[in-house]
Amino acid sequence: MPVLRAKTPPEYTARSVLFGMLVAMTPTVGVQMPIVFLIWLPIRYLRPQWNFNVVVAMAWTWVTNVFTLGPIYYVFLVTGRLMLGAEGGLTGYDEFAAMLQKSLDTDAGIVESLWIYTVDLFRIWGVPMFVGSIPWAILASWLSYRWSLRLVNRFRRRRQEKATARRAMRQQS
Repeated sequence: MPVLRAKTPPEYTARSVLFGMLVAMTPTVGVQMPIVFLIWLPIRYLRPQWNFNVVVAMAWTWVTNVFTLGPIYYVFLVTGRLMLGAEGGLTGYDEFAAMLQKSLDTDAGIVESLWIYTVDLFRIWGVPMFVGSIPWAILASWLSYRWSLRLVNRFRRRRQEKATARRAMRQQS
């Protein structure tokens, strides 16, 4: 609803989706919402024309979650290894998922678990996963911007058409 019913310009809402997806498509699950906030804060003051709804952007980071994490991270890893020229080191998805699950299965508090997960992520897959996320983050955020801009404009146009039709009906009565 905040995407469709916002009173702000459609571009403002679309930028919110763009920044949310940009961060969502990086291997940073667990710290994505703080990252969005840290992006939003300077933009709000240094580049107000690029401002966006931080809450909507944070919500879009939920695209990567506990259910989508494995397949998305695997695509990042494969893409990164291919980009870095390391085709021979590719593992199958089952092996990757088992290693990921092992790093997520820690018997610790939330902050300590995040730290262990992040260290394991770098230790096991490191640079290839982060490099591989770059083209996906750019593509997903751009497509999301275009899609949400079209969605908001279409929704507002239809809402305006319905309001105009209701006014015309009232005037006829």
